Amino acid sequence: MAPMGRPLLNRRLAAFGTTIFAEMSALAVETGSINLGQGFPDSDGPEEVREAAVRALRDGRGNQYPPGPGVPELRTAVAEHQRRWYGLSYDPDREVLVTAGATEAIAASLLALLEPGDEVIALEPYYDSYAACIAMAGGTRVPVTLRPDVTGPRPAFRLDLDELRATVTDRTRLILLNTPHNPTGTVLTREELAAVAELAAERDLLVVTDEVYEHLVFGAEHTPLASFPGMRERTVTIGSAGKTFSFTGWKVGWVTGSPELVAAVRSAKQFLTYVSSGPFQYAVAEALRLPDSYFHTIREDLLTKRDLLAGGLADAGFTVFRPSGTYFITTDIRPLGETDGFAFCRALPERCGVVAIPNAVFYDHQDQGAPFVRFAFCKRESVLEEAATRLKSLAG
Repeated sequence: MAPMGRPLLNRRLAAFGTTIFAEMSALAVETGSINLGQGFPDSDGPEEVREAAVRALRDGRGNQYPPGPGVPELRTAVAEHQRRWYGLSYDPDREVLVTAGATEAIAASLLALLEPGDEVIALEPYYDSYAACIAMAGGTRVPVTLRPDVTGPRPAFRLDLDELRATVTDRTRLILLNTPHNPTGTVLTREELAAVAELAAERDLLVVTDEVYEHLVFGAEHTPLASFPGMRERTVTIGSAGKTFSFTGWKVGWVTGSPELVAAVRSAKQFLTYVSSGPFQYAVAEALRLPDSYFHTIREDLLTKRDLLAGGLADAGFTVFRPSGTYFITTDIRPLGETDGFAFCRALPERCGVVAIPNAVFYDHQDQGAPFVRFAFCKRESVLEEAATRLKSLAG
């Protein structure tokens, strides 16, 4: 019995138990399976960036509390990055905030900008922390579902702009956008983003954009929403070093936006971690200044891995939604005679020694995501080749 007869976990978080990532990663260890579930690379990023972190540690930079907004070197590098790649100009002292990864940036943004009862539109399926952070902020989650389209030359998930517009009410405060989109791999086009920008301006909405996969795009172009007319003043843009540089454990992220928006997010962030990742901030500052060749090379490397795993999945009998961005592939298991992604993923390690994630965990209405399963391809080619070989047993 809990004290005073009440549940210990508050009702906002009662619906969120242990994440599916923890469950499936534990299953991978238990069965000795190849873990293509959780999205982390199985090799480190650039040696010169790792050495920059070691150098910062040895030089005593960041071993004590760094400045609350982040070290000046990193804030300047983030501002330079936004100008270099997108032509966006930000003041590193007033319009850039360093966070403990993108996850804290999302949490701090929603805690700062929402009042209880505010509605938040999010593109479904969505990264699981979105739902939890909206709940912690007292907001109401309103999904707009990206729907599978298999009529074109390549199966893909697409945004229905009419549905998005119809979802906005007088209680809508904010749109939570993710492009490139995890888990579907969709990259919103300029035309789609222009429509979102027009809607936000028309209905006076804020937008929080999660753009952590900005450099991991294949045959598509990533365009920040903040670059559209009138959006810089109403957009909080979130970036991260983990995905671009393959140092996910460092947990270095950032927020860019107008001085008013960044000050609001900082007000919440200071009571979460306050500061984090001191020496790693200096290393990420150097990483952001790597030559263009680095960013092109990582994109080409992941494209090769995407196609390797996508081919193996197709050979195994899945319908494959080949992504335009991120490092995840969504598949449809119905051609294999399966309809329940949870049951399929829990049985997959014993069947063929591979772990994946059921997309249903990313949906409010789990039946809509039931037949879809996500695989990560940010692994060594030899690992992906072995996984493809194991998965072929499903076709038999």
